[in-house]
Amino acid sequence: MTSSIKSKIKSIRELKNYTQEYMADQLGVTQAGYSKIEKGKTILSYEKLVEIARILEVSVEDVISFDSQRYFNSFNKVRGNNNGSIQINSDNSAVLKALYEDKIVLLEKLLSKTEEELRRYKEKFGVI
Repeated sequence: MTSSIKSKIKSIRELKNYTQEYMADQLGVTQAGYSKIEKGKTILSYEKLVEIARILEVSVEDVISFDSQRYFNSFNKVRGNNNGSIQINSDNSAVLKALYEDKIVLLEKLLSKTEEELRRYKEKFGVI
């Protein structure tokens, strides 16, 4: 696997706020195993790349052609007006909305897990 593919996978994963643990779970591998993919320490088959792209909700072509500099530069097209509000380039509003929705889903999952752990703690040790 070329270093550009591994860094592109990592960049897209981070933009979606997915953890290595989440990706590993979705792929059915350990976190250490997934980490080796991003570090280029394991050979990435086309089939595995297809799976990763599916989890990241992008096409294989999007992974291969991903350009983080171009992506972030597109968000620099921000305009202000006299009342202090900021308007983001509308071409990217759908992408930005999707990223925030993904983040909300992940935060809800984290909250649910935290509440579950708290419940187990209270059952084991009693209420403090």
